[in-house]
Amino acid sequence: MKRIRIFAFGGNEVSPSGLKDENGKTINPDIAMQWQRTKKTCEFVADIMKEHPQDTYIITHGNGPQVGNVLLRAEYSRPILPSLPLDVCGADTQGAMGYMMAQLLTNELKLRGIDKVAAETVTQVLVNADDPDFKNPSKFVGSSYTKDEAERRKEQNGWDVKLYKKDDEGNEIWRRVVPSPVPKTIIEIDIIDKSIEAGFIPICVGGGGVPVVEIKPEDGVYNANYGIGYKSESDIKLLKGVEAVIDKDLASALLGKLLLEKAKAKGEEIEISLTIFTGEDGAKLNYQKPDQVDLRKLTLAELEKIHFSNPCPFPAGSMGPKIKAIIEFLRFGGNIAYITKTDLFEETLKGRAGTTVTQKA
Repeated sequence: MKRIRIFAFGGNEVSPSGLKDENGKTINPDIAMQWQRTKKTCEFVADIMKEHPQDTYIITHGNGPQVGNVLLRAEYSRPILPSLPLDVCGADTQGAMGYMMAQLLTNELKLRGIDKVAAETVTQVLVNADDPDFKNPSKFVGSSYTKDEAERRKEQNGWDVKLYKKDDEGNEIWRRVVPSPVPKTIIEIDIIDKSIEAGFIPICVGGGGVPVVEIKPEDGVYNANYGIGYKSESDIKLLKGVEAVIDKDLASALLGKLLLEKAKAKGEEIEISLTIFTGEDGAKLNYQKPDQVDLRKLTLAELEKIHFSNPCPFPAGSMGPKIKAIIEFLRFGGNIAYITKTDLFEETLKGRAGTTVTQKA
């Protein structure tokens, strides 16, 4: 039976976090730092693939810091260059990060004698145009700021900003937030499926994918962005981009669902798992409090009971979406899900690190 592992890289796996200069100000990692951090991650992942050569792998990744940097460049260059919409920023970062990850992972695999090629697919993901998050943005992007810095940027740039979390010293970390609609389907799912069949390691739904919506025709005209229109009397599905960033963990869970559906349609039996790599050793209750508790192994029912308690113990801006994604993934029919750090993956499989969530006990 084919076993597919979806590896969802968090921002910490492609960009070092928590860096500060001698004055305590946050350092925004440059390109060299991002390449070096991603190389280290790819070393761990290549080791995993060598340890489990019988499995099939798919890579997904976040892009919050990278999109934030693109937007920041656009703000600084506003007097001489046009601004960039979020969907274009997402496509830009998908391509750039996919190039970086594909090259580094393929190199690491070759060093281990593994004849596999990782390949990026710039992926579009369909969302609903009336998703409530367009009115109440919730997705964190870009650099970290103090509250005063965030409020200043809100005033200068018209940003929405929210408290992200507190650092180890109890200082508040604020970031920009943008709309994050729920993903409905992946436009390029057939390409991803065929890539797996051809023996490639797909890198896809980067940053959750480029958000697109279906165009509703008016009098036989499908009006897209930037003055582009299509005339047709037929009832066809055409797309246009929207200003948003999709949560990559929810998109990764959706990816698992769609692959399961495709396998079923082909009469194939597959097992599929979702591993969300993050900067924490799994999910925790009472996070960063004296009575913090590690959640090592749970069933779907146990996790749902905790997640849907009032108030939800998982912060909306950090662990919350990961827990929601795992619940969705297992409800879709996924076999098992993990939250862990890349260097703790093998220990997580043994139940000694990370968080493991199963369908049943």
